Order: sequence, then structure tokens, then C-alpha cells
Amino acid sequence: MTCFSSTDESAHYGFSVCMLLDNYREQLAWEDNGVVELGTGDATAIADVVTSLPGLRVHSYDISAPSLEMARVNIAERGVADRYTVELGDFFDQADAAGGPQISTVISNPPYIPAPDRDILMPELWGGVRGNDLVLQLLKAGYENVITAVASYSDPEATVATAADLGYRVVNFLAMGLDFGRYSSEPKVRDHIRRLCADGHGWAGEDGYMVAVVLFTQNPAIPGDRADQLLRSLQIDV
Repeated sequence: MTCFSSTDESAHYGFSVCMLLDNYREQLAWEDNGVVELGTGDATAIADVVTSLPGLRVHSYDISAPSLEMARVNIAERGVADRYTVELGDFFDQADAAGGPQISTVISNPPYIPAPDRDILMPELWGGVRGNDLVLQLLKAGYENVITAVASYSDPEATVATAADLGYRVVNFLAMGLDFGRYSSEPKVRDHIRRLCADGHGWAGEDGYMVAVVLFTQNPAIPGDRADQLLRSLQIDV
């Protein structure tokens, strides 16, 4: 299997999802059951993952109609519309309506920019006051396996502790350093990140931060717990 490469900012997320799904193919059983996705975005990263993994089927939800229009174009261009379907709606509402998760694995690159409120350059990227609201909600949704991005400045210790309380272990992860972009460099956001880090709720450098794409699982058949390694990999000097 050869995973795709991409020059856009989502390349690390897509590559990591591709590697984690492929490395745990049998345990996650996605060739039989498929996976669901919280937040489609423009779909480029995961469309390339679907291209790279011929047995993969993804059903995705997004609350943004313009995003879904763009996603459908990108999915069609890659010729995977039969295996990557997208739906307008609230992911959590859909799971609740179905009486709980019907598929064991969910993937997501949720908004994780921390700020005091949504009044930032791109409100869709707001992840709550500490940046991990959507990740915590996803962990509490009841999926056996969760593959999600965890940012170093978005209270990762609380995220990992909550996951453990819910019976999850960190099976594996891929971490990468990223430069602050336009939205995380907004003065209101940057100042808030500095305060969070000073208060012990994350780590960031002067010019960048770390992000890890993590496989959390409740499946006892998947061995290992790398929670401590994950947190060490996210620790950089403020």
C-alpha cells in the first residue's frame, strides 16, 4: 500500500489516518464495516485516503452546505464517490437518532483553535475555550475506535485523561510540528494560547505547535497504551 502525498495543510492528517487504518486493518474491521467521519471539510485529505485504501468506505457528516458542495466535487474528481459519501447534518444528532454508534470506527480532524469565544477570524475553527470541546464530545459519543487530531495547545492532558476515564487507550499516533498559520496567529487567539500554556493546559513554541493524529481504542484485542509517549511528543517549550 502506498499512501498519498499532498502539499496542503491537511497532508499530515490524511497521511496519518491512512497509516493508522492500514496498520490496524484487521482489528478495526473497516473493510467489513466502513468508518464514519465527523466534519467533511473539502474532503481532499480523506478522498485521497479512500483512493489509497481500495477496501475503505467512509460516510461523512458536515453542517456546512458550501463545504459539502466542494467536497462532492473533490470526491468525484478522485473517482471515489461510490465509497466516500457525504451528508449534510449534525454528526452527533445522526448518531443519537440511530440509537448510538452503528459503526465501530470514527475519524475526525475537528476544529481545535482555542479562544475565549467564537469571535475569531474563522469561527468554524473554534474548538472551545481550551480547544478540545469537539474531541471530548467525540470521545463521549460511544465509538469503540476514535482516530482524531490532538493539538499541543488544546489541553491534550485533559483530553487523554478523559479518554482514559472512558476506557480508551492510546494505541498509536503520528505527531508533527506545524507553524502558526493565519488563524492561530490572530492576536486574540495567540494571546489566549499563551495563557493556556502558562496555566499548564498545553504547549506551544514562539512560532509553532505540535499536532498528533491519535488512535484511541476501547478494543481489548488491540494491545498497547502509548498515552505517556503521546504527551511527551507534544511537549515543546513555550
